[in-house]
Amino acid sequence: MTQQDDILARLIEILREVFDDDTLIARPDMTADDVEEWDSMSHIRLILSIEEAFGIKFSTTEIGRLENVGTIAETIAAKTGA
Repeated sequence: MTQQDDILARLIEILREVFDDDTLIARPDMTADDVEEWDSMSHIRLILSIEEAFGIKFSTTEIGRLENVGTIAETIAAKTGA
């Protein structure tokens, strides 16, 4: 399993917890439009959960660029050196 796979696996766990859906299957192209519960409040919870899980902080600019699960994973990889 690659670092990117590890990040995606952890992201899936976080997404399932934040959206309270154990059946959620995240894909790199998944966006907020694909998840009914993904609104502005849950987005904030998602970002905070990701920051805590990976020990990182996103800047406001970075948060604005997080278009889908794939870009979230790429940003995490860049911030963690993965």
